[in-house]
This record gives sequence, C-alpha cells and structure tokens, in this order.
Amino acid sequence: MSEATPAAALGSALPEPQFLDERVAHWAATTPDEEAVTYLSRSWTWSQWDDRIRRAAGALAARGIGRGDVVAFLDKNHPACVEVTLAAASLGAANAIINFRLAAEELDYVVNDSGAKLLFVGADLKPAVEAIRDKLPAVTQIIEVTPEGDDEYEAMLAAATPTGRSPEVSPEDTCIIMYSSGTTGRPKGVALSQANVIAHTINAFEGWTAEPGDKNLVAMPLFHVGGTSYMQYGLHHGVPSYMTRDVDGAALAGGILAGANRTFLVPAVLAKVLDTGPEAVQLFGALKTYAYGASPMPLPLLRQALEAWPDTEFIQVYGLTEVCGVVTRLMPEDHRADNEERLVSAGTLISGTELRVVDPNTGQDVPKGEQGELWFRTTQLMKGYLNKPEATAEAITPDGWFRTGDIGRIDADGYVFVEDRLKDMIITGGENVYSIEVERILAEHPAVAEVAVFGVPDEKWGEAVKAVVALEGDASEADLIAWARQHLAAYKCPKTVDFTDALPRNPTGKIMKKDLRKPHWEGRDRATV
Repeated sequence: MSEATPAAALGSALPEPQFLDERVAHWAATTPDEEAVTYLSRSWTWSQWDDRIRRAAGALAARGIGRGDVVAFLDKNHPACVEVTLAAASLGAANAIINFRLAAEELDYVVNDSGAKLLFVGADLKPAVEAIRDKLPAVTQIIEVTPEGDDEYEAMLAAATPTGRSPEVSPEDTCIIMYSSGTTGRPKGVALSQANVIAHTINAFEGWTAEPGDKNLVAMPLFHVGGTSYMQYGLHHGVPSYMTRDVDGAALAGGILAGANRTFLVPAVLAKVLDTGPEAVQLFGALKTYAYGASPMPLPLLRQALEAWPDTEFIQVYGLTEVCGVVTRLMPEDHRADNEERLVSAGTLISGTELRVVDPNTGQDVPKGEQGELWFRTTQLMKGYLNKPEATAEAITPDGWFRTGDIGRIDADGYVFVEDRLKDMIITGGENVYSIEVERILAEHPAVAEVAVFGVPDEKWGEAVKAVVALEGDASEADLIAWARQHLAAYKCPKTVDFTDALPRNPTGKIMKKDLRKPHWEGRDRATV
C-alpha cells in the first residue's frame, strides 16, 4: 500500500461487509504487517490480530459455543474483549459486555439474564465473581484476563486451533449485548446484530477523513457504545487503534504521545483537560478529530474548546445504545460557522436514518419546529431487549419506529435539537419546563462549572424547578436565580439552588439526576429516576 493511499481510503472503496470479522480478515490479507491494535506495552499487526480472532473462535467452539449462544466479558478496557466479540460473531454467538462497576447483585442479575455460558473476567474483578459463583449456574467456565497478558486467556489462544466463520452464521445473528444503566427497574439487555453494527459503522463514520499516519484513540468503556462502536471505525477502515485501559489524563496523554490523533470522548473529559493547564491543552492540540457525545456539551465549554484547539475538527454525535450509537452528527464545518444556534443542536441525520417528531400523548407528528418525542427508524435499530418482549414492544412500533423517550425538535434546515428526556420534563402550574433549556442558561453564568436542573414537589404548583450547581467562582442562590430571570420566562426559572463540589456522574459521564432527585421524592408518587 503506498503512503499516499491510506488504508481508510481503500476501505471506503470496498464492498460493504456482511459479517463483523470480514474487514479484519481483509486487512490481514492486504496489509498484514501494519499496526492494527496497541494496548499498554503490547501491539499486534493485522495478520497477528486476525490469527488471534481465529484462535479465539476455535477456543470458543471447542468449549461448546455455537450459533445463538452467549459469552460474557467483565473487565476494564482490554483488546481481548473485541477479539471475543468478533470470534463469537463468527460462530453466530454474542458477547455480553458487562459494566465492570456493577455491584454484586447487579452482576449476578446481568450474567444470568444474558444466558452466558463462558465468562471472561479481569483478574482484579475475579474475587467479586467468585463470591457469587454459586449464583451463576449457566456459566460453565471462568477465564481470567490480565492487562499484561500472562493469563488463562492467552493460554487458551495458544492451545486453540484456528477456526473460520461457521457457514450457518447470518448477519441478523445477535453479536453484542449491552445492558442499559437500569435507571428504571432492572437493566435491559440491548441485543445488536452484526447487520446493526455494520450499518452503524458505515453510516456514522461516513465522510470522516483519514490520512497516512492516523491512529484511533479508543478510551471510552467498551461496555458502552462510545467504546465498542467507536472501535469499529479503526477495524472497518484499516486505521490502527490505540486502546487505553482507563479514561484518565495519563492514559489519554500516553495515547496521543504514541501518535493517536482521532478520538471520541465525553464532554466531562474535555473539561478536565482544559482545567489541567497549558501543557495538557497543547498536547491535546495534536488531535485532528475530537468527537464527543453521550451527554450535552455546555456552550461555554464548547466555545473554550474551539478557541483552545483551532485546528481540531469537532464532531458532536447524538444517539442511543438501541441504535448502536449515533443517529445525528454536528460536523466540523458547523462548529466553526458563525451560528451559535447550530452549536446547541445535535446536527443532522446520518445516512440510512429517518426521524419523526411525535406528540407522546397522541402519537401524531407535530409541525416542524415544535417539540415532541424523537422517533427514529434505521437499519441500526436493535433486534430488541433480551428476554423482554413487552419492553421491546413498548419501545418499537409495529412499523419499526423506535421511541427514544427524548424530547426534541427539528428546524427548517434539518438540524435536530434534543431538548430533554420525557422523564426529566418538569410540569409546574400546568406549564412544561425542559430542564436542558434552564441548564443551558445557568451554564452561561461565569461562576458555574456544571449544573443539573430537575423538578421537586411543590404544594401549589405540583412541581418546582430546582438547580444543583458546582461553582468555579463566586455566586449565590439569589445571583443565579436573578441571572435566569434575565433570560427565561419566570415559570422556567429555578425557585431554589443547591451547591455541591461536583455533580454525580455515571461511568459514561452522564449526570445522575436520579441521585439528586431521589431525596426530594421519597414516599411520593412521582418517579425518582
């Protein structure tokens, strides 16, 4: 391959794959000695990585894993998780990628609900699994993995006979199971097929540029689509990937120093980089592409980032696990345009995706520009929630529209604005207040570092608007309420403001409003999630 023609350019000209392991096999055949994946002190070429995947498939098959079966992976980021996903997919099986921060009771539920027969577990997490071993009757074997690779997993690969894709495998077979955060009841397993994941990779990364020497920085947790779906970018386009074990400053800096120049991270990580100092800001200026999503980017933070990194292409993405990740994108040219209204949008639809904005009470489409629930129809849409046909039927209409639970609108130019979650909408005195709108105004105050807005009980109005704020300067409750009243209708303004050092976040960076809201709704009818 000539240096003038990057693998990604060749990848875009290839026929669309049908199976998840096709592109790795292609790069192994055409660019066998080029770097595929780097992790800590280890690195593999495309031919080496393809051999590992084929050996993993042979090892799974030897342990009775076949079409329709499930294995599970529980660890921090580790390339073995991706290898197991591709190997299982080539047998028609699925990998349930489990949140390594789950408590024992949650872990017990998720592993059993997934139906996993094999469990790959990180050495640090193995004691927690052993403590509930008697509650995992379907798991026939636990295989330990370590960051350094001196482990049972590597021994398993070394002893395995490489195995190709099973002829009965279908693109519609489930290949990945990811569990929701469980904010309402038990977590739900989102079953994604090979066809779903491939469609997402083609649609979500359409138009991304690639040049010789590019390297993909995979840092978000693999139990989240921001990690696993983003990893597919490098595998599909032949771009080498640098995977970090953690999402921390040292790990990210190590990746950038190793040449990684394209990444996806949540906005909270970006905020920490900007607060670290000029050396960190200069280092992150090496990034050609910074994609962000999973939680809103406060406009002041985005302005600061655009000024700090004038040569970086920013891409905002919006989506959900149920659609493999991305369904809308705000591309680099919109970030640099003189249009702040666009900056608070989620961009426009990606290819292969349809959108309706629907009145959640009537099921009828609302006029363009008005708010309603966002419904999407796409080939990226999950097969359903594992073992939960009722929940699947509630989420997906008979004609294939996915009800997101997100409130938003679309403007005349096709830009999508995500205003709130249905569950986060505040109804005060019969008026609807969208928390994101209030949060955006409060985030503009120079003393506000981060903010969460939600409804609390009110004897007169039913609900009252409340804000919880972390400060980076001096401001009082009265100051922030007065600021809001300069920009919002009175009924939208917070009646009370609490202060905290930092807002609670889940592993993907989303603010856990349920934790903030719960004390105010104990013993009352309103949902606390």
